[in-house]
Formats: sequence, structure tokens, C-alpha cells
Amino acid sequence: MFLKPEKSQMIKPESALKGRETAEQINGIHSVTHNTMVPPFAEGLEQALFGMGCFWGAERKLWGIKGVSATAVGYSAGFTPNPTYQEVCSGSTGHSEVVLVIYDPKQVTFAQLLKVFWESHNPTQGMRQGNDEGTQYRSGIYTFNEMQLEQAIASKAEYQKALSEKGFDTITTQIASATEFYYAEEYHQQYLDKNPNGYCGIGGCGVDLT
Repeated sequence: MFLKPEKSQMIKPESALKGRETAEQINGIHSVTHNTMVPPFAEGLEQALFGMGCFWGAERKLWGIKGVSATAVGYSAGFTPNPTYQEVCSGSTGHSEVVLVIYDPKQVTFAQLLKVFWESHNPTQGMRQGNDEGTQYRSGIYTFNEMQLEQAIASKAEYQKALSEKGFDTITTQIASATEFYYAEEYHQQYLDKNPNGYCGIGGCGVDLT
């Protein structure tokens, strides 16, 4: 048994759940693009990792972009190995709900993905997104190389300027190097494709990143 932490306070690593050694097994084929969403990926494809609140709606924002081969939802930027959805929602793993994007940089750039990221949610809300409250709903960009890190930081500054001009608060988006990505349970993958009328709490600020 574990103690439920305050939903909006990040748990300390030493207090996180122990997790498990076995990874979640999923089908691995994207229900929309019909491409693989598990490695190995085709040569030339790159990865991006974004947290925008509830990963159901966030994934739908990303899978239809031209040049995106596949997306997958899961958990990252936390402490517990191979967590379950219930554990993540308890706040006891430190993870963020994230979307892994597998894309062809010859067809869509990381900068273009960043534009969709910023404009698709409210990055000023801290440990929540809309009515969804908790550390797993925090905004985040988790980078795989120095180029992504530099572009993420630069785009944050640009979007902060645009938001401030419209009266929004300071961006709270976490920008950090990507750590282990754990695939969420099968029923979460492409949830809003399989359940078109399902819940989606994601919503942008109505401010463009130029």
C-alpha cells in the first residue's frame, strides 16, 4: 500500500512506486496510419516526445500530420519502471502522460511539430490541463538530441512572447532530455480513433506561434 501524494506536487524519487520489470505488451500497429509504433523503426525516421495533458486528445492532434509515420501514448519523465495507468494517475510514479511521435524529417520538421504542440494546449497551467489536475498532466517537451533541445527552448521563448502579448501567464512547460518511454496499455493507444466520442480535455490558447 502506498500513500497518495498531493495531486499537484511532484513526488520525490525515493517515494515513488517500485514498479515492475515486465513491460506492457501492445499490438504495435497504429490503428490510423497502420505503421509500426514500436521499434525498430524504418531508417531515416526520427522521434519526438510531447506531454500536453490527457494523452488521448494529444495523440489525435499529432497522428494526422503529413510526415508522421506513427504515434503512441505512454508514460515518461518519471521514476517508476513500467508503471500502470492507475499508478501514474495516483501521482506516485512521477510520470507525465506523453505522446511518442515517429516522423520523417524530410516531410515534417521538428519545428513544425513544435508549432502544433504549443498551439494545441495551454502550456501555462502547471500541473494540470483544463479540468484535468495532477502531475501527469503537465506540459513537457522531452528531447532526443541537441538540435531538438535548442529548438524547443527557442520556440518556448517565442511562444512566451506571443502569449504575454495576449495576457497569458508564464509558460510552465518542462523541457528536458528524453528518458525511458513506457508504452501505455493497449486500450489507450489511438483511443479517440477507436472511441470517436470519447473524452478529450485538450484545448489551446488561441494564440499562434509564428
